[in-house]
Amino acid sequence: MGDHTDYQAGLCLPMAIDRDVRVRFGARADGRVRVCSREIAGTVELPADGHVDPATVAPPWGRMVAGVLAVLDARGRAPVGLDAEIASDVPVGSGLSSSAAFAVAVALACALTAEMPLGRLDLALAARDAEHAASGVPCGVMDQMASVFGQAGHALLLDCRTLEITPVVLPPAVAVVVVHSGVARRLEQSAYPQRRAACEAAAARLGIPTLRDARPEEVAGDPIARHVVSENRRVRLFADALRAGDTERCGELMLESHASLRDDFGVSTVDLDALVDRLVGAGAYGARLTGAGFGGCAVALCPAERASDIARRTDGWIMHAAEGAGVTV
Repeated sequence: MGDHTDYQAGLCLPMAIDRDVRVRFGARADGRVRVCSREIAGTVELPADGHVDPATVAPPWGRMVAGVLAVLDARGRAPVGLDAEIASDVPVGSGLSSSAAFAVAVALACALTAEMPLGRLDLALAARDAEHAASGVPCGVMDQMASVFGQAGHALLLDCRTLEITPVVLPPAVAVVVVHSGVARRLEQSAYPQRRAACEAAAARLGIPTLRDARPEEVAGDPIARHVVSENRRVRLFADALRAGDTERCGELMLESHASLRDDFGVSTVDLDALVDRLVGAGAYGARLTGAGFGGCAVALCPAERASDIARRTDGWIMHAAEGAGVTV
């Protein structure tokens, strides 16, 4: 819960999943960084000082490596070289934060190689800044925080103003099913920046720093702002419902969230809408698009004993909170 609230200092409720970005790495003495991927063709080779413009890097996936090096250089990383091999089973272009996991994993490997102290919060913020530098997408910090701080069996109630995290236990009688809509998306080719700009313009009109401070009556006539304000409320209600084990209420809130993303924020698609309907029809308590929208996956909360059947009927897979944080180095 909570998409498009993080960059407005809002509330969100992500969870880590059972997919990983893994990095094998070792230091090298020539001040060069060389990275290859098991899944994607090409090799990235860059100076370790972080002075290369990410936009000039090829292959395109290497721009994130350049972004990480630039961001860590600005934070004082010594220009220590490394060799690294990336392996990932996080689906790309699916709304499951593959780029955030990639940035976190690479940043952690680079920091460890240079013996650079980097706490978990600093790691998440550095990964967010690297994504800005690499893609130009002005994303919030929810995905990176979920990757770094994810806990088994929990969702994370994240206050994006204070960056305070409160783990919320997932009831053992529920499971999470994720299904791809069949439509891949790339945020740098979407209307994501325009949505963020519209939120910022709405806050400016109201004379407040962010829409976190807006009241429902102030945004009633602005669908974009209305989504952010109403979603912050839904996040709180969803966390309360999880704590109470009220799965029916959780499902209702998920459907309300999807409707808001579809009707007010305008980031759903025909395929995602149909998929949400299929998941509920198959027995899920509720479902919604996940991620920024414009394609990718829908996520559903399901009775645990029916999760396998729901996943089979909708070509999805079952997820629980990951044992780690979605990143292995």
